[in-house]
Amino acid sequence: MDVSEPASISTGIASRYAAAVFELSKEGKGIAALEGDVAALEAALADSADFRDLIQSPIYTRDQQREGVSAVARAMELSETMRNTLALMASKRRLFVLPALLRELRARIADEKGEVTAEVRAAKSLTKAQQDKLASTLKATFGKDVKINLAVDESLIGGLVVKVGSKMIDTSIASKLSNLQNAMKEVG
Repeated sequence: MDVSEPASISTGIASRYAAAVFELSKEGKGIAALEGDVAALEAALADSADFRDLIQSPIYTRDQQREGVSAVARAMELSETMRNTLALMASKRRLFVLPALLRELRARIADEKGEVTAEVRAAKSLTKAQQDKLASTLKATFGKDVKINLAVDESLIGGLVVKVGSKMIDTSIASKLSNLQNAMKEVG
């Protein structure tokens, strides 16, 4: 059994919905509203176990999912395009791809704005000035505005691990120690 198949199916479904939502929002000059919708839905998914259950659990009927997601969308004051998309996804039993849809929309919005996101792991929290300097350095390297998504990982001991797209820069002390350990094994 190919384990990657369900993930690729979800990604494909999410990508098609994202393309449609993005184009509709772009035509209606609603990219800023779409960006707000994406942020609000990401926060709702992170904060509400009930909302995650609603979109993922097979025990809810199509009508229950549609009514539930429509009520959530109205309460969150989402754009009409996003409300209609969520209702359509519920009627097609496709709400389970919502997290992938949001990731895809986030990437399309960033691309439209000429931005990239850098996933940064640091041994300790970075100050605003340090984050700004890192963003400007990465902008010089990648030629796009860089949004920093910072996570603290004390196991790095010191330094940073920066991932932008498929490129990774690892300046952590833990990595250097591991490389030194491997070099010592080769010598002795």
